Amino acid sequence: MKSLKDALKGTYDLEEIKRRASSHTSTPNPKPVDLSKYRCKKCKDEEGYLVRIQTGEGEFDYQDVWRDCECKKERKLSRLMKSSNITDEFRKKTFTNFELGGRPDVVGKAYHLAQKYMQMFPEIYQTRKNSLALLGRPGSGKTHLLIAVSNHLLLQGVGVVYFPWVEGFNELKANLDNLEERIILLQKAELLFIDDVFKGRKEPTDFQIEQLFAILNYRYLENLPIMISSEKTMSMICQIDEGIGSRINEMCRDYKATLTGGIELNYRLQ
Repeated sequence: MKSLKDALKGTYDLEEIKRRASSHTSTPNPKPVDLSKYRCKKCKDEEGYLVRIQTGEGEFDYQDVWRDCECKKERKLSRLMKSSNITDEFRKKTFTNFELGGRPDVVGKAYHLAQKYMQMFPEIYQTRKNSLALLGRPGSGKTHLLIAVSNHLLLQGVGVVYFPWVEGFNELKANLDNLEERIILLQKAELLFIDDVFKGRKEPTDFQIEQLFAILNYRYLENLPIMISSEKTMSMICQIDEGIGSRINEMCRDYKATLTGGIELNYRLQ
């Protein structure tokens, strides 16, 4: 029997060469891939796959290129939602289900300001005045509006982190071994929403002020946006700590609303 080398000499029988080459490289039939173990059967959870494209008219004018799978965006959104700390109940809050009917004018102004911020976010993201503050009366819808902004931006792929003042600081103090790691996460989040700043005590603790300043100062220097809700006015925040208040004020200068008025602002009492 001729060897493959001999077959290549003299007369070139293409079919014979192919047959012999195949016999040298043949491998046992591979086991069928169990696709049931993958969330995405198309890319086998690699979030992408190779596609061969033609680059010219020749037989070998092609190259393999990587294409993102359709599941990649869904997986990113799932990760963002999980890391945001926004609860399932809060994910239901939108601008559409915010009750405006019969509410005082200041509530309507806050509503439209939050919408404007949401729409302008891609343009102002890396500027100094890239943040939003809704301040004033409890029950006036501040958290709902800021969560509505958060939910919309999350769907656009923005990494929002939600930090509720009271529960957040309780968690930080309960596990001081991971304090530095948690603070770095809050400092570097793409968009940080701190809800109910200075809530819960007549006077915030030194620990709260120190950590809040570390978070805000980093974000201030790096032009990283924040969203703030608080029952305190900007003047009251500055009285607690002027360094914190002045930074919030500058970052939120173009997007800041104070909901002033009486008990009629509290929709929970209606």
